[in-house]
Amino acid sequence: MGYSYRDAGVDIQAGNDVVERIKPAVARTLRPGVLGGLGGFGGLFTLDLKKYSDPVLVSGTDGVGTKLRLAFQMNRHDTIGQDAVAMCVNDILVQGAEPLFFLDYLAVGKVNPGKVAEVVGGIARACEISGCALIGGETAEMPGFYAEDEYDIAGFAVGVVNRDRLIDGSNIQAGDVLIGLPSTGLHSNGYSLVRKLFEGYSLDDVLPELGEPLGNVLLRPTQIYVKTILPLLEGKTIKGMVHITGGGLTENIPRVLPSGLGVQIDRAAWKRPAIFDLLQRLGDVEWAEMYRTFNMGIGFVLIVGPDDEELVRRQLAVRGESSYVLGKVSAGEGVCY
Repeated sequence: MGYSYRDAGVDIQAGNDVVERIKPAVARTLRPGVLGGLGGFGGLFTLDLKKYSDPVLVSGTDGVGTKLRLAFQMNRHDTIGQDAVAMCVNDILVQGAEPLFFLDYLAVGKVNPGKVAEVVGGIARACEISGCALIGGETAEMPGFYAEDEYDIAGFAVGVVNRDRLIDGSNIQAGDVLIGLPSTGLHSNGYSLVRKLFEGYSLDDVLPELGEPLGNVLLRPTQIYVKTILPLLEGKTIKGMVHITGGGLTENIPRVLPSGLGVQIDRAAWKRPAIFDLLQRLGDVEWAEMYRTFNMGIGFVLIVGPDDEELVRRQLAVRGESSYVLGKVSAGEGVCY
């Protein structure tokens, strides 16, 4: 009897089992515009041209990074999919886009149908949260490239906005106000430094500063801001938005500012989650490094005119979202604290 693909480490039947397991979760993400079902060579989606008469498609892609290592250590895979979705849909939201659909790419050392279904189930739940359809994906079994119990994940999101509603920050001016929305913690950035600083600790450790197991804090998924923010855009009060990812507040905010403008931020305007002060103390990390590596408790920023600040914060409160006035736009460059 000759060798088979399975003998080489690739189990086609296990991949087929995964597809059957995830179909119910994927079905729950369907929304108007989706054509066909799971399993085709390409995902199909049709635009509603009555709602979007002059559509601009906005796309984004991202991964989860070394946060995955913690999922491996804890053998917990139900939240990591939300990180993959959130990093993409929050990015395209910045330009005012409504997420339409999402695709994932999952590369594994060995297909474990239960584990893969857990990861994709998290992706599907996050798609439901953000209102986008999971219309396709790929699970690639790569023996000898990844360890049997390891995987990597990437996501791809496409959204749409009418051209006249595109938010590009071009009308931001000095005196405008920065409104910050809280993060759920570290989200998905800075984990190479985090893992370095927590060497020697167990993920089961309950540190006094945190009040819960370390692993729970570090694996908490990235917040998805889509359904909170999209209704606010109808009022045309938002001049600019920022997703606080790698680079923190320091490097992300200037990306949406017109030339010649910077921001002044009051670091006392919000209470940092305890994990950030703990990290700073453990590594004696300079505060400037902290603010350009981590989100420091702020996951998303809105920039509005001073006359719209109270209105926007009331609208956020109605939707159950806390907010903070972080500071103001000013003449100059960069971010001053």
